[in-house]
Order: sequence, then structure tokens, then C-alpha cells
Amino acid sequence: MPTNVKLLLTDNVEALGIVGDVVNVRIGYARNYLLPRNLATQPSEEKIKALAAKRVEAEKLVAAQRKAREELTGKLQGVEVKLVKPCNDQGILYGAITQQEIASELNKMGHGVKPRDVRINQAIKRVDHYDVHIRLDNDLDATIKLHVDADRPLDIKKAGDTSEEGAVAASSSSNSSLSPIATESEGKGTFGVIKRPEPKPKKERGERGERGERGERGERGERGDKGGEKGAEKSDAKPAEDKPEAKADKKAEKKAAKSK
Repeated sequence: MPTNVKLLLTDNVEALGIVGDVVNVRIGYARNYLLPRNLATQPSEEKIKALAAKRVEAEKLVAAQRKAREELTGKLQGVEVKLVKPCNDQGILYGAITQQEIASELNKMGHGVKPRDVRINQAIKRVDHYDVHIRLDNDLDATIKLHVDADRPLDIKKAGDTSEEGAVAASSSSNSSLSPIATESEGKGTFGVIKRPEPKPKKERGERGERGERGERGERGERGDKGGEKGAEKSDAKPAEDKPEAKADKKAEKKAAKSK
């Protein structure tokens, strides 16, 4: 199934073409945007000839727009924009600067710039000076100066000094909470290095294994002797009836009784 379709533009479509252009677009783009708004139609020789006059006017309009963009690019080069925004004591803004804000400020100064023409390469979240690019076309680019100021006077250096003083005070208080430890070299009441007790020497694993094996063998030997003694007692305690000679005598008596 094809994914693209060729259409004839009946009106100027930005970033696509002008009247009379035959363009190759996605089926979804054509079905959902171009055809419902009557911006394109199925191409044919008759329709192309019918749009010839309208195409000439569109070409003149495009040339005029191009010239205006070139002039605007030259005017924007080096323009300085100032935005006053609320922030905290460290100069961090409560909200990042947007393309809409910059474009709105440029329009107030008489420069017709759209928000999509403003290119912000990084998030602007601090009180500082920035370079912002304004791209009106693929080959038309201007750089402006953006000054982000706070809505109130700030003393960032003083705030940094107070934070450093707080860190020093915290470190000194933590040191004062340590208890004095007496050492042999410095004496009582002085701060010394805590020495950990030396670990006890571990016994060799080989000796432990030999002792354990000897002990187990000795116990097994005693158990074996006990088992042998018990077996001998059981064999001696068997009645005489269980002996094979007694069984043979009983069988002979039974046979003799039957023969009688």
C-alpha cells in the first residue's frame, strides 16, 4: 500500500510550496490537512493551466516576503532586548523565558518576529545576559542580546558570603561537639586519634581440622566397639531352638510320629 500521494497545491502552504506546485506528501497529511482545507487537489494538466495566473501572483508575493525578511534580518542584528522577571535571592527565575515573551518584546519594538522564529538553544532560568538567534529563513539568521534582570535589587555576592560563613560556623560547631580523648603522646585533655584495638591472632585452620578429625575417629571407634559387644550379647542370648541341630531333631521326631 503506498504511503505517499502527489497533489497539486491550490494555495500557498508554508514550508511546502506555492500555488501550482505538484508536491509529494504523506497520505495522512493530505487526508487530514490539505484536502479538508481545499489547499490541494488531484493534479491534472487542465488544473495546472488554470492556476498559472495565480501562480505568477504567488511568486511575486514570495519575492516580496523574501526581501522583507532580508531587511528585517539586518535590522535585528545586534538588537538588545530587556526582560524584567521575578526571581529568588540567588537570581534564579521562578519561570523560564519563553519564545513567546521574546517575540512579543520584539514586536513592541517594531520588529515583526513570530515565536517560531526565535531559537533558544538553552533554558533561560537565571538573571544574566544571553545571545538568542532569530531565524527568519534557512539562510537568514540574526543574533540579538537578551538581558534578563530581576524585579528587585539583588546582592548575590553578599548572599554567597553569608552562605560561606554559615558553612564555616557549622563545621566549627561540629568540631566543638567532639569530646577530648587522652593519648599517651599528648597527655590528658587533648584531641587525639582514636586507635582501634589490634585484632586477636586467629588460630591456624590446619590445626583445627586435625584435632576435629582425631576426635571424630575416636568416637566412631568407641561406637563400633559398643556395637560389637551388643551384637555378641544378642547372639549368645538366642535360644537353643534357633540352632540348626535343634531344628533337625524336631523334624526327625515329627516324621517318626507320622510313621507310627
